[in-house]
Amino acid sequence: MDLKVGLCVPTLNAGSEWKEWLRAFTCQNVSLDAALVIDSGSVDQTVELAKGAGLKVHQIDKASFNHGGTRQLGVSLMPDVDIIIFLTQDAILSSKNALHVIVSNFSDENVAAVCGRQLPRKTAKPIEAHARIYNYSAQPVIKSIKDKKKYGLKTAFISNSFAAYRVSVLNEVGGFPEKVIFGEDMYVATKMLQAGYKIAYVADACVYHSHDYSLMQEMKRYFDMGVFHAREPWIRQELGGAEGEGARFVMSEFKYLLKHAFWCIPEGILRVLFRYTGFRLGLMEKRLPVWLKKRLVMNKIYFT
Repeated sequence: MDLKVGLCVPTLNAGSEWKEWLRAFTCQNVSLDAALVIDSGSVDQTVELAKGAGLKVHQIDKASFNHGGTRQLGVSLMPDVDIIIFLTQDAILSSKNALHVIVSNFSDENVAAVCGRQLPRKTAKPIEAHARIYNYSAQPVIKSIKDKKKYGLKTAFISNSFAAYRVSVLNEVGGFPEKVIFGEDMYVATKMLQAGYKIAYVADACVYHSHDYSLMQEMKRYFDMGVFHAREPWIRQELGGAEGEGARFVMSEFKYLLKHAFWCIPEGILRVLFRYTGFRLGLMEKRLPVWLKKRLVMNKIYFT
């Protein structure tokens, strides 16, 4: 399989984890044809360290960053690659063959995108760990649009914290949307499924990546998710709603906490309430005043 492979990492003040990220990246046993950082105004050592590790850096204004538009910029800056891998600055590659494994799954020409597995950080708290265990299983799977009755919205599950795309198909479906608050990866994956392609999840290409969100951060993340689905209703119309999957997640979380950390159950109940409230408010965001949306949103730039 003679494919040209590029890697793109959006960054902003990557902080203390960035050195660990770069160490894991430089240990990879795959040869990349391009490796790009798109930095949106870091004032720490992110840019200097990236250049020192051999990464090309393209700088943009902080105000111009957008999850979809910035990633599409990365695609345009690497026009000769066949496969483009996206990582976030806090997703640490877990082994030296992680990039090789994710790229190898494009041997099937019908596979348009591949999502790697996310493991909880070694310091992850129980609720944080469960989210990764639930969403990123040890079983690989390849899904097509024919599987939507089985998987619903999760048919298009993918995460740009660690995912790769076949550039020809990405361009065929119109690329990443220029301005979305959240979910640019699901947007593209759904388009690919509709076009007859497959989405793969591989469990043996891994990164360490999880978030220790506060209650308000959790609510804001789910608000963004609700706004995304409110503004892109065609995805839920195609694949189904998110509520059923949300209920399964909650049941799984409580079973996990009961077994591993029963003292976290009260916090788990609070988080369910905050998530649900955030998501429902996001779905009705067109009825909310702008000042309130600016307080509820995690992606602050979106409503400016």
